[in-house]
Amino acid sequence: MILPSTRTAAALLAAALVLAACSSGKEATTAGASKAPADGKVSIAYLQKQGDQEYFIGEAQGAKDKAAELGVDLQVVDLGEDTNKAVTETQAAIGKKVGGIIIVVPAPAVGPQIVQLAKDGGVPLLTSDDQVCVDGPDPAACDKSKLVPRVGFSGAQMGESVGTRAGEEFKKAGWKKEDSAIITAWQQDVTVCTDRVKAAVPTFEAAAGVTGVKVIEVGTDNTPTGAQDKVAATISGNRAVKNWVMLGCNDENVSGGVTAMQNSGIKPENIIGVGLGAYLACKDWNSGKPSGMKAALFINGYEVGKLAVQTMYDNIKNGTAMPAEAFAPTKMVDATNWQAEGVKCSA
Repeated sequence: MILPSTRTAAALLAAALVLAACSSGKEATTAGASKAPADGKVSIAYLQKQGDQEYFIGEAQGAKDKAAELGVDLQVVDLGEDTNKAVTETQAAIGKKVGGIIIVVPAPAVGPQIVQLAKDGGVPLLTSDDQVCVDGPDPAACDKSKLVPRVGFSGAQMGESVGTRAGEEFKKAGWKKEDSAIITAWQQDVTVCTDRVKAAVPTFEAAAGVTGVKVIEVGTDNTPTGAQDKVAATISGNRAVKNWVMLGCNDENVSGGVTAMQNSGIKPENIIGVGLGAYLACKDWNSGKPSGMKAALFINGYEVGKLAVQTMYDNIKNGTAMPAEAFAPTKMVDATNWQAEGVKCSA
């Protein structure tokens, strides 16, 4: 993992502090109520879903490096996709009297239970990446004042970036809308995923200079195989489409979709896939073979892990209010620059 520059780290910290200053102390912060400034060593539990995914591996490393810098006792736990483990590990962290908990929930429906455990235990709670509602299973239907403070990326901004690049590729290819279709694939109960894909289409149209391209929404489980199966079925039902644009919540959806298209006999020159993560997209580029994966937005989990630990540390040690949201930077990469930008491919 390539370490970020001092300037980048400072900018991230400054952004977090600015957002914290703007925080209004909403009800959501009571889910992880601030304690009095702590004396002695700070302890934090970082509970992650999908800990074997390249993005979350980077996030864990960023958290560990920041913890070492700050002298924090950090425990990182891989929850996988297990909501029951999310509950038991939260209880275990509270039992160990940690100073704060950062969590990436396996599913948003378990959020309220995690919030209540943290509140009852008097432990500050910060979410990383995915949103959590204080009193409901669906963050999309949650009043913003009841969303737990979060560190990660702006779903809307990421979707806009992906849509813009896809639109530029569409325009460059000279495709006609009558021959083309867009697939947007995502796990539809994950709010940040919905934010991403819904923001992508308008910016695609603006960059492509075209409106009315057919959009097919495909529900998946956010895995490559899940997306591949669903997209393969979609292609079978739309044989008249010549050119495909493949967008999704993450690299898993786009990679799975592009694979399904190519397995169906669609040539790479008739596919515009723009990933979100780059950790799977880079496999296609590293092979040197033609691919429908034209670009990907590099979201660096390392930076999120650092920012999350810094935000929780400031809350515990200095009593600094946690921001409603704090964002790390992103960058668009492709076959020409992914290595120079520090993208690491999943094994």
